[in-house]
Amino acid sequence: MANRVFKGRFIIACSFLIALVLQTIPWPGVFDLLRPSWLFLVICYWVLALPHRINVGTALILGLIWDLLLGSTLGIRGMMMSIVIYLVALNFLVLRNMALWQQAIIIGLLSMVLEVMIFFGEYLIQDITFNPMSLWSGMINCILWPWLFLLMRRVRRHWHVR
Repeated sequence: MANRVFKGRFIIACSFLIALVLQTIPWPGVFDLLRPSWLFLVICYWVLALPHRINVGTALILGLIWDLLLGSTLGIRGMMMSIVIYLVALNFLVLRNMALWQQAIIIGLLSMVLEVMIFFGEYLIQDITFNPMSLWSGMINCILWPWLFLLMRRVRRHWHVR
């Protein structure tokens, strides 16, 4: 029993680590605005799949780690990610019972909301300008969600993560 719990935590931690690595890999300048939010997508999956284990606190901690890795204002991404993940966790039963394409649209919209909230959080501290092209990452997240969902579900079922 303890081995299965440890194995499940290890698989979840590895998925977060892979998402953080994918999130911080540098992209060419033009394509940087199209970068999917891997960490947000993985946290959304785990909140929908295992809401009793992965929750708002996990999103806050991973958002703080994301801030540290990017060297941005500490706490902005953590706070904004925890707010958006709270919405996902609050409605996880509704989202879980939707079709995959409906989930993709909602996840895409939520990632756009996350981008706007991160901008406003950083705008309060620094003088930055909003680039509307950054909202294209929400469309990329919408396109990637079905494939990431199916891949993560296969991993969860293969390793019996509960």
